[in-house]
Amino acid sequence: MLNEHFPVTYSTLRADILASHVLTHYGIGHIHDCRLWKRGLSDVYLVHATDQQYVLRVSHTHWRSFDDIHFEMELLDFLHQRHVPVSHPLATCDGQLMLEINAPEGSRFATLMTYAPGEIALGDFNQAQSHGLGQILAKLHIATTDFQTKANRQPLDLEHLLNQSLNIILPQVQNPSTASLLQATGDELHQALRSLPQESPFWVICWGDPHSGNVHCTSDQQMTLFDFDQCGYGWRAFDVAKFLQMALCSGMRYSVRDAFVDGYQNIQPLTHEEIIALMPLTQVAHLWRWAISLNHALMNEYSRLDNFYFLHRIEQLKMLKNNDWQSLQKPSRTLASY
Repeated sequence: MLNEHFPVTYSTLRADILASHVLTHYGIGHIHDCRLWKRGLSDVYLVHATDQQYVLRVSHTHWRSFDDIHFEMELLDFLHQRHVPVSHPLATCDGQLMLEINAPEGSRFATLMTYAPGEIALGDFNQAQSHGLGQILAKLHIATTDFQTKANRQPLDLEHLLNQSLNIILPQVQNPSTASLLQATGDELHQALRSLPQESPFWVICWGDPHSGNVHCTSDQQMTLFDFDQCGYGWRAFDVAKFLQMALCSGMRYSVRDAFVDGYQNIQPLTHEEIIALMPLTQVAHLWRWAISLNHALMNEYSRLDNFYFLHRIEQLKMLKNNDWQSLQKPSRTLASY
């Protein structure tokens, strides 16, 4: 034996022990089953208790701090109280929204969430669903105007989204021309977004990760949003751009993407300056998502980081830098006409 307690960076917590030592802090009745459902930036467990399903999310030590998670849970509870359709946290019997777990690698935090009814849209969104999500996102941005918390959360500004992302990506890039493209792109984005105001109503609390995979739809088209662990104060246009970035990179039809922007603007119109900023903000969103993925792969799945990994993301960035970035399968109207 090399060491009685060998250091670890990540441990898988036993579902049965979570059921007996964590879930019993909640008044959810008899716990029939608890299973590890998905391992990602957090571990997600599916819980069956009495006649309902719940989701137990357990953070990773390297991903989110106590303040990060506390901010998210208070925000989701706030949004639920204001009738924004989100999967929200349940409080323990003594009123806590999160529980600390002493794992081998350090403190991890467990949160029990309501299960979002329905399922992810089969074959991706249609126009009606996309339009509906745009409306909900605009209402979410308006609702957060009165949100208050003592928890600190890093804002979704260019320092965090762009500078820190490039600091993660560039050391892993071996091709000099690719590195030059990334550095030049960073300079261009700073220039393009330098005058975007960080004040209300442009600066709000963002969901941070709006896309069709983070929404459950019921048969009667009711939507519930989930996965807010990338939330924070940021530009409302960034949330719109993040949806467009995910939609463009996944090949979503223009009419469906356009319906999302229409839905948002039906509730809260963007200014001309914000519409112009959508193109550079999709690039910022792409680099931020790339950096999160890269950090995760460096720690958990280094084998993913082959030439294709970098080539694929560079090609997507070039697509988002193209002046016709929004015109895939598009009719005559452009976003600039809003």
